[in-house]
Amino acid sequence: MPKFVIEREIPKIGASTPEQLQGAAAQSCSVLEEMGPHIQWLHSYVVADKTYCVYIAPDAEAIRRHASQSGFPANRISEVRAIIDPTTREG
Repeated sequence: MPKFVIEREIPKIGASTPEQLQGAAAQSCSVLEEMGPHIQWLHSYVVADKTYCVYIAPDAEAIRRHASQSGFPANRISEVRAIIDPTTREG
């Protein structure tokens, strides 16, 4: 199944308290549970005014549905084409 990176523009998200982040995670997970096992949230990176979320989903439309139902923006959805890391140089 494809993997996606979702860029979400959320002003001041980086200043969120742990409790606020926990609430956001709970909200997202609640919608994911309703949508079923075909879409999975792996993790997110929180920066000053954005989050970068990594999901596994059948298509970008499933990501858009999750964003709409959870109330979080999905400003940019990019399908991951490859993953590289330092071990990639080993071939």
